[in-house]
Amino acid sequence: MAKLRNHPLRQFGWSILLYGLGMGLLLVVLQTARYRFLILDHAQELYFGLIALLFTGIGIWAGRQLTTRLATTPAKPLSGQALVQALDKLGITPREYEVLQLIAQGLSNQEIAGRMFVSLNTIKTHTSNLFSKLDAQRRTQAVQKAQAIGLLSGTHPKV
Repeated sequence: MAKLRNHPLRQFGWSILLYGLGMGLLLVVLQTARYRFLILDHAQELYFGLIALLFTGIGIWAGRQLTTRLATTPAKPLSGQALVQALDKLGITPREYEVLQLIAQGLSNQEIAGRMFVSLNTIKTHTSNLFSKLDAQRRTQAVQKAQAIGLLSGTHPKV
């Protein structure tokens, strides 16, 4: 019985009910305002203001709903054997892991190539391999996914 009280659909149902009641109340207010201000020729300004308030409220509500659902806490950083196993599972080499760490520090490809004493094309190859192994399209997405897995914490044990 306790599971039914805290069930997400039940809480979502209250949100829908409150949203519907709010929309119904707004409709009543708009209809009343339409008749009252029709004579005064202020209906258009009132409608624009009410619609702006409505969409502001919906935007704030939707933003809160989305940010609470999308907020993820990063995984605890892996170390030692657990890190080695995670990298092996993903197929990330020690050099690619080193590139990933430097990307996470915000370095450009040129800066990474200078630090690692390799060519720019080698860094681009490592970056491309990382993107495919982490299923990412951008550098920031690769860093986010690596943090979520727990890869970005220290140095690679094999390096």
